[in-house]
Amino acid sequence: MKEAVSISGAPSTGPDLQELLGLVARGDQDAFAKVYDAVSGPVLGLVRSVLRDPAQSEEVAQEVLVEVWRTAPRFRASRGSAMNWVLTLAHRRAVDRVRWAEASAAREHRAALLDRTPAFDQVTEQVESRLEREQVRRCVRTLSELQRQSVTLAYYRGLTYREVSELLSVPLGTIKTRLRDGLIRLRDCLGVSA
Repeated sequence: MKEAVSISGAPSTGPDLQELLGLVARGDQDAFAKVYDAVSGPVLGLVRSVLRDPAQSEEVAQEVLVEVWRTAPRFRASRGSAMNWVLTLAHRRAVDRVRWAEASAAREHRAALLDRTPAFDQVTEQVESRLEREQVRRCVRTLSELQRQSVTLAYYRGLTYREVSELLSVPLGTIKTRLRDGLIRLRDCLGVSA
């Protein structure tokens, strides 16, 4: 990395960032204030380049600086410079925020899709209704021709016994008997208890 440039023109004479992190690791708040001043700008810039949202970038940058305070004892100078260590923390935290936002959007999308699907009870009711209709059709096919015609006219078309009798040219008593016998056969076929 490039060497830090001082705006005032005079080189900085204080301890370097690595030494400051060593002091922060021992709980030195003044050293942390200096570390904060040295890294807050680059951290915010890196986080903003990943997140693009100024408000979230500030929040994540704050989280990174709190993490620097908490995890300063983990810094190892043998693995790289102090600035690289801090920027690595910042980059990881920013990427984690992006992943979290994407996962959250995916969860919301899945929840919206679930809201559009019919409720389980509706689907179950439709399936049961279809199965019942098919079972009734199958049972009606087991009736004799006169029973089937009588039941169909009386219960599906809504005709009275007398109208069924006149339409089929069969005595009223015979229609009543055929309907009663047909309904008993349907009841037994459907497994309905009286």
